[in-house]
Amino acid sequence: MKIRNTAIVAALLSATAIAVPATAQVSGIATAETSVAIARTKALGTAYQQIGTQYAGVVQQMQTKRQEINNINVQLDTNKDKELTQAELDAAIKAKNPLLTQLDEKQKEINTLQEPIILAQLYAVEQIAVKYEAAQQAVVAAKKISVILAPDAFVWAPEAVDVTSAITAELDKAIPAASLTPPAGYRPSRQIGALYQQIQQLFNNAAQMQAAQAAAAQPRAAAPANPAAQPESR
Repeated sequence: MKIRNTAIVAALLSATAIAVPATAQVSGIATAETSVAIARTKALGTAYQQIGTQYAGVVQQMQTKRQEINNINVQLDTNKDKELTQAELDAAIKAKNPLLTQLDEKQKEINTLQEPIILAQLYAVEQIAVKYEAAQQAVVAAKKISVILAPDAFVWAPEAVDVTSAITAELDKAIPAASLTPPAGYRPSRQIGALYQQIQQLFNNAAQMQAAQAAAAQPRAAAPANPAAQPESR
């Protein structure tokens, strides 16, 4: 699992970076998405930035390990087409190539290095998630909502009140900051694990979108206005 650096996470947590599905509040019916509401909270944004700072050295070690894995993959890429295929992996397994053992060891090292980072992120998510029900009920009462449905429950819905953002605002009031240190032996529930995966996917999608926008914004190399005169043919 990739660990985002501080600058990227800060950008991803902005309201414009994480897209919200169509939301509506019509005759007491509204939509909201839990993962988006939590991902946008100030507490989670701050927690992720602080975790990134706290484990900056560990992240660097992980990047080094990933580069070592890439270097091994290059050696296993026997036809040198810069693509390690299943056939090439099968051939390495059949030949009992010792490089495969190195790959496995380095991946285990990465998993060990990233475990405290992921646990800290999970703990931050959990602290906010336990406040979600109360935050949602506050929005329900304030907006006189009768039913909240998932965005995909609608074939079409008019844009009205952004209930997801309203829940985020309530969460910001309920938990302005999250602890970064899980208790000893902390293990999140399956529900928190699933929610964490959804939030990470939001960040990944936002990062890809920002990368695509940045690439599109790069000026294309312009052709010279006055091309050099070509020598006359003899």
